[in-house]
Amino acid sequence: MSNFRKILLVPLLGVYLAGCGNVGGQSVDAWMHEQQSSIKPSIKPLPEPKVFAPKAYAVSGVTDPFNNQKLLEALRRATEEDSASVALLAPEKARRKEALEDFPLDSISMVGYLNQKSIPVSLVTTNGLLYQVKVGNYLGQNYGRILSITDTGMTLREIVQDSAGEWIEKETTLAIQDTPATNTPKK
Repeated sequence: MSNFRKILLVPLLGVYLAGCGNVGGQSVDAWMHEQQSSIKPSIKPLPEPKVFAPKAYAVSGVTDPFNNQKLLEALRRATEEDSASVALLAPEKARRKEALEDFPLDSISMVGYLNQKSIPVSLVTTNGLLYQVKVGNYLGQNYGRILSITDTGMTLREIVQDSAGEWIEKETTLAIQDTPATNTPKK
């Protein structure tokens, strides 16, 4: 840039910066103060709170819900039910899980029956794989232990929760499938 332009630019810049000064600032401040003083907030008063009149508990002939004896009985019943559930589940949680316990029972199909050395063996399939199971093996996600195997199906003992949340034993039958499912690979 030439010196002439620099000399000409310096005074113009000074004039420009002088225009940005506080020339009319006092009039704006006065206007703002005037507006603030002219506006009065209107706040409605809060309504009076309603008076609460407590009522006495005066029911006669009905069991007191705060009776200590009643509470102790309920606690004792709950403790007995919990100990029964713990006794039912403790052996199941302490043992090592078997491979077929990872699958829901409705995804496991009995497709065959064998008699190996007079021991009944069931052939089951799940997830495209074939397994041999005997009495005492576990399958399904509800601690299903095989109780008996016949050529028409097998009976299992499962541990499930009832509608009240209590753990109970339940017998389930898994019938042999007439036509075994085939797993053909897609091309």
